[in-house]
Amino acid sequence: MNSSAAEAQAQAAAPSEPGGGNGLLWLLAAVAVLFAFLRPRAPMDWLKLVDWQTVGALAGLLAITQGVEKSGMLQAAAQRLLARTHNQRSLALLLTASAAFLSALVTNDVSLFLLVPLTRVLATQAHLPLARLVVLEALAVNAGSALTPIGNPQNLYLWHRSGEGFVAFMGMMLPTVAVMLFWLFVATWLLVPRTPIALKAETGAGPVQPRLLWLAGALFVGFVVALDRHWLLAGLGAVFAVFLVTYPRVLRGIDWALLAIIALMFVDLRQLAELPQVESLLHHWPITEGWRAYLAAIVASQFISNVPAAILLGGHVRDLPALAAGVSVGGFGCVLGSLANLIALRLARLPNGLREFHRIAIPFLLVCAASALLLRLG
Repeated sequence: MNSSAAEAQAQAAAPSEPGGGNGLLWLLAAVAVLFAFLRPRAPMDWLKLVDWQTVGALAGLLAITQGVEKSGMLQAAAQRLLARTHNQRSLALLLTASAAFLSALVTNDVSLFLLVPLTRVLATQAHLPLARLVVLEALAVNAGSALTPIGNPQNLYLWHRSGEGFVAFMGMMLPTVAVMLFWLFVATWLLVPRTPIALKAETGAGPVQPRLLWLAGALFVGFVVALDRHWLLAGLGAVFAVFLVTYPRVLRGIDWALLAIIALMFVDLRQLAELPQVESLLHHWPITEGWRAYLAAIVASQFISNVPAAILLGGHVRDLPALAAGVSVGGFGCVLGSLANLIALRLARLPNGLREFHRIAIPFLLVCAASALLLRLG
């Protein structure tokens, strides 16, 4: 199969409107317009609501991921993986275990940038339940990343606030993570049958472009170093400049709508958290400790996402383990519960992604929330 045929096959398997189209984008835009009328502010104040470090990091990772995809490496890797995996359940367990493990080491978002494009290519070469696999991967990175202080942004914030050592923080999170991983294994076992993998016609991998692959790999390492040193603009500028000069088609494949969705999420959710009614509720509700703090963190995460929920509740909740457990479990359920959920669905380019996500993630939230609560009360 030549490279143009491989691209045509990938495009046929990937709908042009990922994640159920841009309905969420227009909804967030409408909410932003509503806030503009209800709570007017200067244009620069609007820009300050956006976490540009996060948006910029995602932009760089999206560009690098496009480079890896267009190099043909994923097609070749998918073909080798399918040759060694004989049924859908085994493949699902391998992908979810990899997602959970990687997210604890390189953060939940980066894990998705590595695994979801591979999963999408796997689905172009074999008959697989793509939506189900991607949803399980989203659940897996939310669960696995909760173990370490560096797995996700809310853990990093709570770790610094706690004053605990790296290992001590992991020990605090281990019971909750064990519960989540157990139910993740159960969900994967029940939702993905032990059906033999059936390959599609003409599933041969297109030619790999080693130069583009190595370039994307080098840019990834350099970009991560730049983010670690807080050189976002320099790192992002280097990534875009290199691709613009060498492979401009890479930049054309970036999901710019995803970046707009993330920016609008910050604009809307931070204004929601600033509402006087929200502040009044936090001051009057007894959510400082125990199961009330845990449930408050879960509920808040469903409406404003778990990172803002951790920051918002951090000034009111004294029970740090309960807060950390609540925002971790709160990443499940509503798609807004975690930024990783949105990234997974957009990367997968699923036409009915939101519906499939909630069909699985809401029951998963209820089971995990109840189990982790019983564990804490016990």
